[in-house]
Amino acid sequence: MTADVKAMKKAAAERAVDDFVKDGMVVGLGTGSTAYFAIKRVAQLVNEKGYDLRCVATSLESERIARESGITVCDLDEVESVNVTIDGADEVDPKLNLIKGLGGALLREKIVAAASEMEIIVVDESKTVEKLGTKAPLPVEVLRFGHTKTEYALRRQGSEPVLRMMGDAPFVTDGGNYIYDCRFPEGIDSAFFKETAIDAIPGVVECGLFLNMTTAVVIAHSDGSIEVRD
Repeated sequence: MTADVKAMKKAAAERAVDDFVKDGMVVGLGTGSTAYFAIKRVAQLVNEKGYDLRCVATSLESERIARESGITVCDLDEVESVNVTIDGADEVDPKLNLIKGLGGALLREKIVAAASEMEIIVVDESKTVEKLGTKAPLPVEVLRFGHTKTEYALRRQGSEPVLRMMGDAPFVTDGGNYIYDCRFPEGIDSAFFKETAIDAIPGVVECGLFLNMTTAVVIAHSDGSIEVRD
């Protein structure tokens, strides 16, 4: 990550927290390089301004960062709902539909997003696309059992799936599953149909299409401006 991109992500994340997080809320903490800055801003609200916040983390890594920063983290089942979640994305289309999951936390991210009253996405301008799947692959979390058969079924959906690795071994999610990163050579047509078709494959746990889930997107531009789309 270049210094300029890092600064863009930090500025957008802080803007999202400042605009949408209020004292007394239950806040969802996203995962990834952009969400990191949001977590740190939430920590400032707690430690410097005395906000009474309860937070739900979308990954073990985000939970670790939050606890080390002085944030109270609770289990999702301990709250009735999440008032707002601040998270990143790998792609955002003009209708605010997303691809997420390159950070490896798509399953918990989607569960928390579904439980959130507001899902606020923070990105830099490079993540905006006209059509999903044109820049980023679509992460699909799958069971380890029979995963090569699941790969074959993903290939039949028109994708080019690649098992995500960490060194010499497959990457393992917080849920103990594998991830296939699925490239679509022409992008993803009919994203809603594609999500349904992929989720129907035996062995698929969840895919990284987040459709009709986003309340607003905060976009940092290279000229220093910050745009809010809703």
